[in-house]
Amino acid sequence: MKKLFATLALIITLTTGAFAGNENVRPEVLDAFNNQFATAQDVAWEAENNYYKVTFSYNDEILFAFYTTEGECMGITRYIVSTELPQKLKDSLKKKYADYWIADLFKVVNEEGTSYYITLQNAENKIVLESANQSNWKPFRV
Repeated sequence: MKKLFATLALIITLTTGAFAGNENVRPEVLDAFNNQFATAQDVAWEAENNYYKVTFSYNDEILFAFYTTEGECMGITRYIVSTELPQKLKDSLKKKYADYWIADLFKVVNEEGTSYYITLQNAENKIVLESANQSNWKPFRV
């Protein structure tokens, strides 16, 4: 489940699933979402083969939530800026990846805890790192 969600989160900007109106989303999924995010606005659903992705505004933030077809929340993601990272992660980036810039950064919250995923680039390379323990980075492997 962790790898499935990590993969989903990593491709958050590349998802090309069909947009689904509320009428195409299973009732148990809608109920789970509405119970968790009753005041969500600008809700847009995407139906994939075995999960749903919903993009929405909540408390002045754009969030992405992933649900199984049975209505179980697999996790919630949001883009963040580097200043929102835990200090150890920021320090590690400055020390080990000073010649890279941040191309993409997001936070994932699910039943396993909080994880961060970052895409770094320089003129020659592009790397994706993850941090599940909030104290160090490791290369992300799908």
